[in-house]
Amino acid sequence: MARQNHTDSSGFVLMDFSVQPEHQHLLGLLFLTMYLLTVLGNLLIVLLICSDAHLLQTPMYFFLSHLSLADVGFASVTVPKMLQNLLSQVRTISYSGCLMQMYFYMTFANTDNYLLAVMAYDRYMAICHPLHYATRMNHKHCLLLVASCWLLASLNSVLYTLMMSLLSFCSSQEIPQFFCEFFPLLRLACSDTSIVEIISLIESYVDVLGPFVLIVISYVCIFCTILSVPSTKGKQKAFSTCGSHLGMVALFYGTLCWVYLQPNSRNSEQNMISSLMYTTVTPMLNPFIYTLRNTEIKAALKRLIGRLETTNRIMYKW
Repeated sequence: MARQNHTDSSGFVLMDFSVQPEHQHLLGLLFLTMYLLTVLGNLLIVLLICSDAHLLQTPMYFFLSHLSLADVGFASVTVPKMLQNLLSQVRTISYSGCLMQMYFYMTFANTDNYLLAVMAYDRYMAICHPLHYATRMNHKHCLLLVASCWLLASLNSVLYTLMMSLLSFCSSQEIPQFFCEFFPLLRLACSDTSIVEIISLIESYVDVLGPFVLIVISYVCIFCTILSVPSTKGKQKAFSTCGSHLGMVALFYGTLCWVYLQPNSRNSEQNMISSLMYTTVTPMLNPFIYTLRNTEIKAALKRLIGRLETTNRIMYKW
């Protein structure tokens, strides 16, 4: 994996969308709209939770605020650069810029992954062990869980970035993707990648399957507990607290499987479309999944609007 002296420091060329020139601005407007919805929707959730003492002290919403921040970062790492490439037709990215983009992309994606597992554990404690919920999920433990998610995701990304930095690349080549992703970039390396491939394969299985297995186990226990509840109303109430989280889990892992478990026979444009679902659509839909049927979020929004109206009236009087 030693770096060879023929590594080209000029960087890489990102793949472009195969669209007619007259359609580029229309496509750019579509992606920009989706990006703005992602940022505004997720930041609104963060604002609502941070400005409402009740929501902030509830573990589920505390975790949701960090999930929303991770989604904002996740989309911001890839979409602005994609828009720049689409509209300016300058598709190059420097070597250091590519590694930096890959690092932050993996950090935010892994944080999403870990936080979904932590939120499943939170629902497990709330439904299966309600008497111990207040002590097990106190503010100190919640901070520790969130900090662990961000730290583990960062360390995981450091490992991949270091492995990539030890490889050499013969010349400026086109990455078959609209952003710097680890495995497409790995295939462009000139040096021996066998050790990197083995380490990354093992680590990626542990990194993805670990949280997913925890989520599955948590919900198996949750469903068994809910089915033992005698009243129909009690079952519906318990299911309602899990519905939004289950929707986000299905969307996250569904698009993840669509991107990474497809056969290698797909062409590069099909891979780009799949990645668009994962990097753009998923972060945009998460706020809608958690707010459309969530009465507490809606109530917090009404309280925030009421406070803003009161503040405006006071300022107007002055």
